[in-house]
Amino acid sequence: MKKQNLILGLILWAGLAMAASVDPTWESMAANYKVPQWFQDGKIGVWMHWGIPSATDENRPNDGSHYARRMYSVVPDDYTGKMGMSQILTKWHTERYGHPSEFGYEDLIPLFKAEKWDPDALVKFVKDNGARFIMPVACHHDNFDMYDSFHPWNSLKMGPKRDTLKEWKEAATRHGLKFGVSTHLYWSPRFLANARKYQKPGTPEWAFFNMDYSPRGYNTQDSWNEHWYARCWEIIEKYDPDMFNNDSPYPKIGGGKGLGIKLFTDYINRDLKENNGKQTVVLSFKDAKKDKAAFTYNLERGSAGDIKPEPWMWATDVSGGWFYRKGAVNRMSIPVMVGNAVDAISKNGVVMINVALRGDGTLPENQAAYLTAFGDFLKINGEGIYGTRPWKSFGEGPLKMKDGRQGENHKDFTQEDIRFTQKDGNLYAFVLARPTKDIEIKTLATGGLLDRDIVSIKLMGSDKKVIWKRSSDGLTILLPKILPGKIVNGFRIRLK
Repeated sequence: MKKQNLILGLILWAGLAMAASVDPTWESMAANYKVPQWFQDGKIGVWMHWGIPSATDENRPNDGSHYARRMYSVVPDDYTGKMGMSQILTKWHTERYGHPSEFGYEDLIPLFKAEKWDPDALVKFVKDNGARFIMPVACHHDNFDMYDSFHPWNSLKMGPKRDTLKEWKEAATRHGLKFGVSTHLYWSPRFLANARKYQKPGTPEWAFFNMDYSPRGYNTQDSWNEHWYARCWEIIEKYDPDMFNNDSPYPKIGGGKGLGIKLFTDYINRDLKENNGKQTVVLSFKDAKKDKAAFTYNLERGSAGDIKPEPWMWATDVSGGWFYRKGAVNRMSIPVMVGNAVDAISKNGVVMINVALRGDGTLPENQAAYLTAFGDFLKINGEGIYGTRPWKSFGEGPLKMKDGRQGENHKDFTQEDIRFTQKDGNLYAFVLARPTKDIEIKTLATGGLLDRDIVSIKLMGSDKKVIWKRSSDGLTILLPKILPGKIVNGFRIRLK
């Protein structure tokens, strides 16, 4: 009998394993992709852009986070006339380091030393300020790998001479955070096209500047698409990330032999096989044309106009330029960033905040201030953030958020801007600006969306009694004498 039960169990297990496999089609991905609970519950992540550009002169002009792409622009010998971002950077690079024909992007690598980089301390800092996962960049558009790669241009062999992905993951594991990676590789043949005129056959730089691949036709070039797949799969196999973010296009089903969807489904199937048919990883990218049920949409620098049916990611940057540059200006203030984050969470979003480390591996103080302020908010209001889900309505107020990527909000919120979350039968209401008068929430009027009685209301972070009344006009909360939140204050509304 025991033997029969064992055989039956093996048959059932095999059937589950077979059923769990996802076919390399978007339809199969949409039908089978399941966002893991740790991602929906964790809500807060920190992205890290760090690499060769981080170590260049911090006073460089704006390069749009694409130093390697822009430093090879053609400019007049006398640099007269109106110049764009690329021409200005090329002029500056020539004057600061030398002409690109003599001092190329590869010659900047020795400047990137990471001599003060302490991944353990950095991960502890972001965890202390609310992060539940991290996502360092594995490879940016410059084709330089920040890990021990089969591609010879990598951080273990040159520059810092450290496997940064390995050390980031070890630190994340020690501190109990989930570990993600982000790759931006796919565009690099095109982005490095202007460097081609300075390269010579047979040199190591030949591989660095993708000379074997077409700068225009790479997306239908089998050798490039296969190379892209191999580079990405090495990251997955070697570092086993909980989250894989593809921050650029990918090989299409037509011209690219479907190697994009193959990578994505191979990643999911690998996870399903290792976890008895249960998905534990997150796959994210920015393709607005694909079914959002098939992956986690990276709504970079954007916002949602309403509650999205699938969890999505609001990715933003607090450095002002993705990679560190002293003169970069973040047009989004700290109060607006905190309000934007709560807005995203109220609409089924997860927050991913990018920080840009210096070349020596330290976190600039102005960026740390954003994380600290957000951490202060979460220490008081975390129960209404972590583990929550959207309510019937995301909220109310005069500030309307644009729906889609780019164009994220930079405007100040008012106390009329309210956002909701829910958990364990409780409703949470966040006032997105520090109130100066009684708080009116029209959405919670009797006879409206909230069809249950309110038992009590508590201001999170305070033991003082909250005075309130509810009518057909809305819920009125008398202005508390003491407000624990410097920016956003949240109320837990206990329902009958």
